[in-house]
Amino acid sequence: MPIFRHIDKADSAFTCCKFLLATNNQAVLNNVYKRGEKHLVSKLVKQATTILVTQGALLASLPVATIAATFNLIEATIFDINAVFDAGALNSEQLTQLYLNRIDAYDDSGPSLNSLITINPNALETAAALDLERKTTGARSPLHGVPIILKDNYDTFDLPTTGGSDALNGSLPPDDAFVVEQFRNAGAVILGKAEMDEFAISGSGYSSLGGATLNPYQLNRQSAGSSGGTGAAIAANFAMVGTGTDTGGSIRTPSSL
Repeated sequence: MPIFRHIDKADSAFTCCKFLLATNNQAVLNNVYKRGEKHLVSKLVKQATTILVTQGALLASLPVATIAATFNLIEATIFDINAVFDAGALNSEQLTQLYLNRIDAYDDSGPSLNSLITINPNALETAAALDLERKTTGARSPLHGVPIILKDNYDTFDLPTTGGSDALNGSLPPDDAFVVEQFRNAGAVILGKAEMDEFAISGSGYSSLGGATLNPYQLNRQSAGSSGGTGAAIAANFAMVGTGTDTGGSIRTPSSL
């Protein structure tokens, strides 16, 4: 599953909104490698919506029970999620709870992957509100009701942003980063914040605040960094998609490991 590249207010990195991989539209994907403008995410969401509506029509004739029986959370894409949403076989609140169950079983206990620093206490409430909005006015975008995880150096006005450092434990930014604002506007559910190398330095998958993140595929190996928390969380299917930032390998290294 994809990891996003960060585009914050003071960040000059290229955008890499990989959620569009679910549409298999290479022409759209090629357009993402432009510098972040205000309209970019909205434009891409509109293009993705058109594709999903076309593909969704192919599933419209299937019974709800058939769609529900064949739905596989572990392998699901954004297209799959939208299909079960549209069929009424699943809603965002239920999906969010499924991911929270996995986090409880595998991140907080069990193998204790330790990929997440913060869980959004309002995630289920937000998902329920988005379900109601879907019923009354329709979905905002293909991300409507989709749970996402943010690396903990993306500013969020309602959740601490620590950069993985114990020195910033509990630090609450005054507003959202640009991309976070776009996710909220698109209707995404921010499920939580991911562990990371402290201040995105090093590649060990360790921070003073969160400790070490394990590799979900091989527990005696590291997740690498600095976006190792997001990499491990998405590999373990704790959310549909996640975000990362890359200065010198911080997305590429966890993706490889």
